Amino acid sequence: MSRVGFIGLGIMGAPMAQHLLNGGHKLFLHDIKNPPFALIEGGATVCTSAAEVAMRSDIIIIMVPDTPHVEAALFGEKGVAEGLRPRTIVVDMSSISPIETKKFAKKINALDCEYLDAPVSGGEVGAKAASLTIMVGGSEQAFETVKPLFELMGKNITLVGGNGDGQTTKVANQIIVALNIQAVAEALLFASKAGADPAKVRQALMGGFANSRILEVHGERMVKRTFNPGFRIELHQKDLNLALQGAKAMGVSLPNTAMAQELMNACAAHGLGGMDHSALCRAIEIMSNHQIAEA
Repeated sequence: MSRVGFIGLGIMGAPMAQHLLNGGHKLFLHDIKNPPFALIEGGATVCTSAAEVAMRSDIIIIMVPDTPHVEAALFGEKGVAEGLRPRTIVVDMSSISPIETKKFAKKINALDCEYLDAPVSGGEVGAKAASLTIMVGGSEQAFETVKPLFELMGKNITLVGGNGDGQTTKVANQIIVALNIQAVAEALLFASKAGADPAKVRQALMGGFANSRILEVHGERMVKRTFNPGFRIELHQKDLNLALQGAKAMGVSLPNTAMAQELMNACAAHGLGGMDHSALCRAIEIMSNHQIAEA
């Protein structure tokens, strides 16, 4: 049994922490809101600050929305860095800037502690099912120590390389996901406008080379108009912005990523930033004056 700190207990963090608790680990929790009662009822301990979490834990997991939130959790007032003991392992499972991740890792390493960046893919469904894909950057020794915890939360777990490489992999993942959502939205809108039943078109395509997890899950959301967030547009906006910032810094061109970002920007401008990222189809529908399906 490990003493595990968990900071950030939102849509993703709460079920991930629950799996660790179910796995028999002692949990120390901190969140800007009250942690879910199920975790407390299950024996987890609520801490008053991230620093207290660090003081009481051997491994600390952070799962918060964006780069500034990770920085605040680590180095802000009463942050993790204030409570760290030597040889503690800090694991950031948020999706943030690879560049800043490398800086955070150096600061944590300077405190005689290990740092892993381990962002995930799979959304709320994957978090609840413990089937997340986990992309890890850091030392092999720290990875092997934390791997039993990763295995309680996910299925496809890969040590990609050094610090920052996990976050780089997640940015690449988000590029692929966004462009696939855009492709599915355009295909289903085209079919619907042409007079075909989009539900049956989707069903037919799932038996061919165009099949994908995006067509299966998000295509269904587009047809059934179920846009309750598993992963919000505003968070995917953030991830694509990281991709475009990185592309600019490296001098490479990502034209289709830029287009997908603009579609998400359009959704946000129409007040849809809190919807699931499958609602990217709404931007295309608004431009086309046609919905894939009726509500």
